Amino acid sequence: MALKRVVVTGLGALTPIGNSIEEYWDGLVNGKSGAAPITYYDTEKHKTKFACEVKSFNIENYMDRKEARRLDKFAQYAVAASDEAIKDAGITAENVDKYRVGVIWGAGIGGLETFQEEVIYYAKGDGTPKFNPFFIPKMIADIAPAHISMRNGYMGPNYTTVSACASSANALIDAFNYIRLGMCDVIISGGSEAAVTIAGMGGFNSMHALSTRNESPETASRPFDATRDGFVLGEGAGALVLEEYEHAKARGAKIYCEIGGGGMSSDAYHLTAPHPEGIGVIAVMKNTLRDAGMKPEDVDHINTHGTSTPLGDVAELKAISAVFGEHAKNININSTKSMTGHLLGAAGAIEAIASILAMKHGIVPPTINHSVVDENIDPSLNLTLNKPQKRDVKVAMSNTFGFGGHNACVLFKKLEE
Repeated sequence: MALKRVVVTGLGALTPIGNSIEEYWDGLVNGKSGAAPITYYDTEKHKTKFACEVKSFNIENYMDRKEARRLDKFAQYAVAASDEAIKDAGITAENVDKYRVGVIWGAGIGGLETFQEEVIYYAKGDGTPKFNPFFIPKMIADIAPAHISMRNGYMGPNYTTVSACASSANALIDAFNYIRLGMCDVIISGGSEAAVTIAGMGGFNSMHALSTRNESPETASRPFDATRDGFVLGEGAGALVLEEYEHAKARGAKIYCEIGGGGMSSDAYHLTAPHPEGIGVIAVMKNTLRDAGMKPEDVDHINTHGTSTPLGDVAELKAISAVFGEHAKNININSTKSMTGHLLGAAGAIEAIASILAMKHGIVPPTINHSVVDENIDPSLNLTLNKPQKRDVKVAMSNTFGFGGHNACVLFKKLEE
């Protein structure tokens, strides 16, 4: 059976540097940092007192207050981003078959704030197990795509992929496969996360994973810099409308790009640390190139996982050098986490969008906050430091890796008729 071609026809974003695709792109090309002191709770006793929060978000712009109370923040973010993507794609009840439209979403954690609030409420009580009747349906990670499908009447495949920080990249790959196998015409895919909570920050702090640069939050996420001291937690959502090429053409849809391929692998090494030689990352990029039928020298741009952790950044760049060889120095490499922070399960989605927008606009966003060269990083690599760079991006890759050794990579290419 000949595989179908899959294109991207709609985008939606809710991020720490912008609450729409237009705002997000403006933040990216201008090197805007989304990091600031946490406003959600009192951080006096916390080790890290800052994060990349979504700003000025009002769920009542999308649904009434009574309905919103039934959704954890991560699902509210999913609804907001998917609404924008669906509108951007021009999808309506009249131009799609609802039985062939699916929602495949990514979330690494799900309703953490809901879980935290319910446990605190119970712990303060007399031991009677009294819980909100919406506790479970607010908390479970699969509920975000359920809300998107119910909101729009989509009756195709509907589920959540959970693979830590690779979750939404895995969702995109699953969606890509369903469409190219002819099982769906359209799939709303992406991811959302809302882990800037007492439990989320406290848990990552206990692992010594977060930056503690409290005196300068806006410079704390500094991928590839020798003084990096951990990642900055972010939140938000990214949504992409994936569509079978002929279906998109038939309804006159605008097309951002084509998905060339996707790859997955496992480190099989450590609970949280990457393999020091990046062997799982080497495998996932090779798998992606093989799936896309492309050679290393075809790639113009890589949006790295680039979390700003001492071990992870070096391992990933070693892997890129191993896969791409001499061509690695010709690739515009960057980490948009320097601006957005790390959105965990939503990272793959918003970073895929950044790669697509770089292709559309011919500009690679910068890796901000770099000031001190790391002697463990190959100086010949172009890490797109501190300023955006103009580049005709024909092929872009987006890397995402998660705790447990989960690796996923998606390759996007300019559409060729």
